[in-house]
Amino acid sequence: MQRLTNKRIILGITGGIAAYKSAELVRLYKKAGADVRVVMTAAAMEFITPLTLQALSGNMVHSSLLDPEAEAGMGHIELARWADILVVAPATADFIARLHSGMANDLLTTLCLATNAPIYVAPAMNQAMWRAPQTQHNVAQLTQQIPKTTFWGPDAGEQACGDIGPGRMMEAQAIANLTANTFSKKLLCGKTVHITAGPTREALDPVRYISNHSSGKMGYAIASAAQEAGAKVKLISGPVNLPCPDKVSRVMVESAEQMLEAVLSELDQCDIFIGCAAVADFKPSSIATNKIKKGADHTMSLLLVKNPDIIARVAQQPNKPFTVGFAAETQNLLEHARAKLSSKNLDLIAANDVGNSEIGFNSDANALTLISAHQQLDLAQTSKTRLAQQLIEHIAHLMP
Repeated sequence: MQRLTNKRIILGITGGIAAYKSAELVRLYKKAGADVRVVMTAAAMEFITPLTLQALSGNMVHSSLLDPEAEAGMGHIELARWADILVVAPATADFIARLHSGMANDLLTTLCLATNAPIYVAPAMNQAMWRAPQTQHNVAQLTQQIPKTTFWGPDAGEQACGDIGPGRMMEAQAIANLTANTFSKKLLCGKTVHITAGPTREALDPVRYISNHSSGKMGYAIASAAQEAGAKVKLISGPVNLPCPDKVSRVMVESAEQMLEAVLSELDQCDIFIGCAAVADFKPSSIATNKIKKGADHTMSLLLVKNPDIIARVAQQPNKPFTVGFAAETQNLLEHARAKLSSKNLDLIAANDVGNSEIGFNSDANALTLISAHQQLDLAQTSKTRLAQQLIEHIAHLMP
């Protein structure tokens, strides 16, 4: 079930008595870490209320194709694009017939036509309706002609009407397990990863600040790689001109103090911490209230004080997460990296030569040397995207 972490699931509910099982299915999806959006047909709302599904999913329930509020927020096309998977449970004979015919006369059938996500259908109906030639024809045609459509069930047994036979909707736990199995196993499934990225800015006055050349590209690439590996990712970012990676929670900060505060927040929920940000080592001892004016002697003196060592603070925690640091150096790269690994109590450090213009700040490429207590691994120059994937793979293998 950990494979459902961060997955985007649309659960379609049609009008059958088995709709009561859908509430449990939503609960199971949410418990596994999925983001669930429920879409109900008009008939479904006669069996179970939207309020119940909204409370369980934590999201507004969608039901109307022409809902002005839905169109202003997440319209049907955006909802179709949003989904990783679309599950219809229960699926009535009527819905299956309309799906086979390519109809789009309500929100759910419209989504089925508009989405590129795979569609999984869990039938629920009277045994005679399931055995009817028309239903069997519709199911066979959908399976053969639309590869993205798969049927789960139905189960056989006693039905609400008293009949016994095939047509029961599968149990919620079985559907949840099947849903999880549609996603390949990921290296960091069930893990929570916090990553810092980008520079910090230390204010001199309301106009000026001290900073560095970090673009944040490496940290953002790592956030994407961790998310793709199945982790729940929190990205704590200094000021950069980069979009937030998909399915990643981002907290924007300015100064080192703000970054430290964001890092310590929810740190007890973190399994892996990766400190990739280029945090300013020093900050002005005081910030001028007004813009500093040029003096007559053409010089200005600044008194700087040390900023907090964020990654050292993380590694000092009693139940510290697996802690990965970065050593951005211009000389004596490996020597300085090993010293930081030991002095800051890190589990792994990634050393990179920022003095090399081909792989330094703002570059789209990089090269790293990964150093742990008993191992050193050189990652050759490649794109930061690929390098981030290699780093995440290495971290996953080192995890206890």
